[in-house]
Amino acid sequence: MTTYKNRYGDVFTFTEDDNNDILWEGDFKYCRIGMPNDYTRAYQAYLDDRQEVDEDSILSLEEFKRDVHVYQDGQYLHPDYIKMVDSLTNEISIVDPSSGPYISRGMSMDSFGFKDYVVKDFKHIDTGYKIITEKCSYCNKPGAIHKMSCSSQKM
Repeated sequence: MTTYKNRYGDVFTFTEDDNNDILWEGDFKYCRIGMPNDYTRAYQAYLDDRQEVDEDSILSLEEFKRDVHVYQDGQYLHPDYIKMVDSLTNEISIVDPSSGPYISRGMSMDSFGFKDYVVKDFKHIDTGYKIITEKCSYCNKPGAIHKMSCSSQKM
């Protein structure tokens, strides 16, 4: 178990559970939660509007995700589509208690004492959050850590 004390004196604990995930516990009374964007509706409308256009000029989904947020000269490049970007309200991508620690998907947990652990997802629990970590699909160990018998290890 490791602890983190923010500038307000709030103490958060991080404990590994039996599934190689991390229980993040503490006072989350003042906390900002972020949810990932859902581009499904906006991108489909973009594709529908471009049915008659040369296929080479159509943005890929990744390009669309980047460009739909571009703001220049007081307006969005794609104002009709930005309004259609929804939030995935059943998922959490960041947790940010007031004065920290800020933790997001894809973030390394090295600074909290969990070397090679990377945040995959969050699940709200009664005492805080369960940080679901990225794991090897063969041995269920986080990051570059593997069981000796893991078939994913290179010989």
